[in-house]
Amino acid sequence: MKVTVDHDLCIGDAICESIAPDVFELRDDGLAWVIVETVEEDRREDMEESVDACPTDAIIIFEDDDEIDERLLASIDPQ
Repeated sequence: MKVTVDHDLCIGDAICESIAPDVFELRDDGLAWVIVETVEEDRREDMEESVDACPTDAIIIFEDDDEIDERLLASIDPQ
């Protein structure tokens, strides 16, 4: 699966990073970034928790065959 962060909605409260620091990173621009290209299926529960915890609904989970808008793909910046 892929996870994205809508930077138009993100307010940088870092709840996602506290749930999954190996997937999300709050950067100097004050936004959360996805730091892995894909997320393994065994992390789905954590990703769903991140989606539910985000106060602005900025986190979106996509299945491998879903089409993803380029604007959202830009939030994926693997380390």
